[in-house]
Parts: sequence; structure tokens; C-alpha cells
Amino acid sequence: MNQPSILVVDDQPDNFDVIETLLSEQNYLLHYAASGEEAIASLNLFQPDVILLDVMMPGTDGIEVCQQIKAIPKWQPVPIIMVTALTAKEDLARCLKSGAEDFISKPVNAVELRARIHSMLRIKQQYDKIQNLSDIQANSITVLESTLKELRRNLASALPHELNTPLNGIVGIISLLMEDIDGMDIAEILELLDLADQSARRLEKLTKQLLIYLELELSTHQQQIEPQSTYFSMAAIAADLKSHAESVNRSKDLIFAIEEAKVLISDRYLAIILHELVDNALKFSKTGTAIKISSQVVAGMLNVYIHDVGRGMTAEQISKIGAFMQFERKSYEQQGIGMGLKLVKKIAELCGGQFSISSIYKQETTVHITLPIVNFT
Repeated sequence: MNQPSILVVDDQPDNFDVIETLLSEQNYLLHYAASGEEAIASLNLFQPDVILLDVMMPGTDGIEVCQQIKAIPKWQPVPIIMVTALTAKEDLARCLKSGAEDFISKPVNAVELRARIHSMLRIKQQYDKIQNLSDIQANSITVLESTLKELRRNLASALPHELNTPLNGIVGIISLLMEDIDGMDIAEILELLDLADQSARRLEKLTKQLLIYLELELSTHQQQIEPQSTYFSMAAIAADLKSHAESVNRSKDLIFAIEEAKVLISDRYLAIILHELVDNALKFSKTGTAIKISSQVVAGMLNVYIHDVGRGMTAEQISKIGAFMQFERKSYEQQGIGMGLKLVKKIAELCGGQFSISSIYKQETTVHITLPIVNFT
């Protein structure tokens, strides 16, 4: 808590002067109100953390003022210390019944006053912490509920299409072959088998992504993947990436600028990260434009960058990256359910690294991941 704000409510200014003197060595911001009405009117201005409230005041007395303050939801948590010359147990009980947290008797003792204010400030501080945690929890629940709804909507719209399209292709081709294979020449049969193979591979890719996603979700509660290491080098990564690019006639578009390092990630997970990122770059950039895969060691981490000159992403799209999330699907023909970047982010974080994207919409995108280096000192 920064400098605590103390509101003193007393119809006698001299009493405020006394309290000000008693608290002169404390790091408190003191405010004065000469009546209950003035005190209530100034609450938003002074934002008190503790209120010292005189009981015996003309007009509206301290008991009623306390009740009025405690009836305002915003100020209910603020501790009120009643300052009173009354000593009868019934009078003190009335103070507490009105909503006050504590009371102190006149004439006010300096040590007792400081101790009671300190105690009330601790109570207020604990309440503020609990309230902050409650607000964070409420916000988190709201975000999670919103994300879950969007996830369900995306899953419901994308997954059936991505499952049914290749399945229908395979089933349709098999039915066609079974019905008319005797009337087909070898070229027609091979063409149909090639189409069935493409559908099967598309379905296989989707199935693998879903299995990896479930595997990573099961690992989340452990907060990390079982430590393994691999060597990040041109020899280790280039062949597979070039082969993938060649499947879409773009092997010449890949450019490598690799600084080698041994990193804390398995061969399998490293291959998944690079495949997904390069696959996205190939999918969302035009043939003949460069896709650069580069790496650099900085401060014990291997920084890996995949850059393409393609569709790009908006800041809003980047903020919504998640499983089953695709953008502008109606404007662009594309396969998949938008899981690739989610897998990359999940793997990088579980391996002790980080994931980020910088992009200029309809111009370029750079995906940046960091991975810990083995035995860095």
C-alpha cells in the first residue's frame, strides 16, 4: 500500500490537531471533515483507507454516520475506528453494532492510536489483496468462458468439414473403382488412386495434429516436457523442410541462415515446430517469394525465426491464436483447422522457451521462438 489515507471526522478542529500531532511521525496522508455530511461527501475525493470517527457530534452523530457509510457498498470495506468519551459497555456495543471495526477512548493515547490504525490498515490491505485476486479470477473466468465459446464454435464449424472432405473423397473414389474398374484404363485408375492418396494424407495430418494436441494438453499439468536435447543445425533440419517445400514446388523459395546449437527439445518436437511454421509460411505466401529460416544464439537461448512475405496477420488475429482458430476462411481457400501455431506455442513453452509473432497485415510475418541451450554457462 502506498501512503495510507486517514480521514478524521470531528466537529472540533482542535481534536484533529491533536491527532495530527500524535501521528506526525507516521507516513500517513491525513484529511479532515468537520461533520458526518462533509465526510460522506468527501469520500471519493479523499479515498480513505481508515476513518477515525468521533461519536459525539451535533446534528448527525458518529453512530448514524457510521451506519450511512457502511450502507454504501464501495466504502463497506474501509475500517472505521470510533473515537469516543463514552465508557459504558452498551455505548461501545452500539458503536460496533453500527458497523465500526474498532473504537478508541478519549483522551486519545498516542501508542494506542498508532497501534489501532496500523491494525486496521493491515485489515484493509488484506481485503484489497483478496479483492484484487477476486477481480483477477473473475476476469480470468470471463476470458476462459469467452475462449471456450469461441473454441466450440470454431471446432463445430471447422472440424466436421476437415474430417468429412477427405473421408468423402476416399469413400467416393473407392466406390467409383469398385463399380467401374473394369471399364477404366490404368491411367484413370492411377489418377483416382492419387486423389485418394491425397485425401488420406490430409486426414492423416489432421489426426496426427489432434493426437499431438491431446498429448500436449495432458502434459500441461506437469508444466514441462521430459527434458531431451537435440542439435539444431543445417544438416539436421534442411532436408525435411526442403522435401516439404518440394511437395508444393517451392524448394527454391527456402533460404537458410543457421547458427548451430544444442537445445533442450526432442528431435520429434523440433521437427513438429519447424514443419508447422514452414507449412504455414508456404500456405500463406505466394510461389516465388522467399521464406527465410534463421537462428541466432543470444543469452543462453537459441532464437529461431521463420519469415515470409505473404498474407500477414492483424494484431487482433495474433491475439486470438488458438486451436481450431482460422482467419478469413471465407476469403481464402485453405485446409486445416488452425491448430499449427497453437502446437508450436505449446511445445516451445513446455520446453522452457517462448513464442511470438510480429506481422504487417498483407505484407509479411515473422514467427519467433526461443529454446534453451544445453549446458549454457
